[in-house]
Amino acid sequence: MDIKAIINNYISTVTKKYFCFEGRTGRKAFWSFVLVNFVVNFVLGLIPGVGKILAAVWGLAVLCPSLGITARRLHDTGKTGWLQLILVIPVIGAIVLLIICAQAGAGEANKYGDAAAE
Repeated sequence: MDIKAIINNYISTVTKKYFCFEGRTGRKAFWSFVLVNFVVNFVLGLIPGVGKILAAVWGLAVLCPSLGITARRLHDTGKTGWLQLILVIPVIGAIVLLIICAQAGAGEANKYGDAAAE
């Protein structure tokens, strides 16, 4: 996946699937979204003075798409999107969610839809 495809995927996820919590998302699409969010937040955080405020505003702006794409990624692994609530457990919850999201998706259709493109 090249940079242009990563950016197009990110824009598509943020604009077209802003409130979409149904269906499935493959690993490449999920991790490219996470990568772009990380880079944008990092760059905004480097701006002197208001950088941390801008990063917080950006984080709030992409909160729904982030929850949505994570729910769809969990669906791809055959798990419910509600599993994101495990993040309320400090450190352990984030590690468990990271491991689940890094797993390969179910190759066949499951109760959340047809197989997602890796």
